[in-house]
Amino acid sequence: MNTKKPMSLTSRVIIGMVAGILTGFAIRSLFGDNGFVDEYIVNGLFEVGGKIFVASLKMLVVPLVFVSLVCGTSSLKDLSTLGRMGGKTLAFYIATTAIAITLALTMGNLFQPGAGADLTAASSFKSTEAPSLGQVIIDMFPTNPINAMAEGNTLQVIVFAVLFGIAISAAGKPGERVAAMFSDLNDVIMKLVALLMNIAPYGVFFLMAKLFTGLGLGAILNLAEYFLVLAGTLLLHGLVTYSLMLKGLTGLNPITFLKKMEDAIMFAFSTASSAATIPVTMETAKNRMGVANRISSFTVPLGATVNMDGTAIMQGVATAFIAQAFNIDLTMTDYLMVIMTATLASIGTAGVPGVGLIMLAMVLNQVGLPLEGIALIMGVDRLLDMIRTAVNITGDCAVSIIVAKSEGALDMERFNDPQAGEKEEEIHLHEAEA
Repeated sequence: MNTKKPMSLTSRVIIGMVAGILTGFAIRSLFGDNGFVDEYIVNGLFEVGGKIFVASLKMLVVPLVFVSLVCGTSSLKDLSTLGRMGGKTLAFYIATTAIAITLALTMGNLFQPGAGADLTAASSFKSTEAPSLGQVIIDMFPTNPINAMAEGNTLQVIVFAVLFGIAISAAGKPGERVAAMFSDLNDVIMKLVALLMNIAPYGVFFLMAKLFTGLGLGAILNLAEYFLVLAGTLLLHGLVTYSLMLKGLTGLNPITFLKKMEDAIMFAFSTASSAATIPVTMETAKNRMGVANRISSFTVPLGATVNMDGTAIMQGVATAFIAQAFNIDLTMTDYLMVIMTATLASIGTAGVPGVGLIMLAMVLNQVGLPLEGIALIMGVDRLLDMIRTAVNITGDCAVSIIVAKSEGALDMERFNDPQAGEKEEEIHLHEAEA
């Protein structure tokens, strides 16, 4: 009788990631000029497989966010709970972003990655104008909720789902019947998430193989100091800042938290998209961490749109780097303006494509630095974007746990159980057929 324990999802995803990276480097080294390999393997199998995987993740975002949030909101008997929870969540997200940008500016000035670099504006960068904060608030309210779902506008979906959930809660018996239907739908969608997670190692392999086939390490070597300072700051914030917050505000073990974040972090790293990772982040918060659905269904989607600690860190280090590279001295007032602008921009540019570069352009404009500096760092931005996304979703989960603990909505037994949630990740189709 075979009693061998099946390999965990985390192990399988790590194997897929490492195999993809090695495959990408091997193809780049051995078959760099081979037209067949390039057309049918790299831009064929790898690109198609990777894009299908990311598209499948994004496919789940709207139904998962809508159904989960409707379930969570409709279960609230006291609407003041929603306002209190929302206030706490936004306060923590804004606070962590301010800490992130302050840490980034400190590291950027401590290590001086741009000092002595003779980087002239050989390239140009044109920034898309970001909408005002007022316009973002107006755009949060959908004129057509179906269209908002079709376009994947997460903020509008959140607003409509909250209002719909409140209406269900206030509708009495009819509302109870609708709530029961949404509860069943939520269970089905979570099984769909689990099904997708089981094929994740293959999707991660395709994404990594495609990326590292075309990733030039020359750009990283040319900007090695900037790359190392930014990557180090991201890791410091992701591992230390969130751990201290978690320990200080909840008393929970940060090591347990970080271990349970492994799957979500690898998904975020592979896709470089907080929005695409929402299904996995919510599954991690709910099933692995023990955060109640009424909390995670609100905090995680909101965090994916407004909590951009990783991007804020990039702005801080990039601002210091560009100022040093162009020999422009920034005053303490300039640095305070960078902190304030980057913190507000994390909300003001929520949901805008290319949000990181738009936010950086806003920050550079605010302190009079040349936008051409952005073009100097774009060569290494793709790999750093993957690390930034991993930091962002780690912050989403940390804040979800802190808010849940303060609301008495955290299952402590589940959080402390190393195996919690692992069974939810497994789907055996032969058992379903039987």
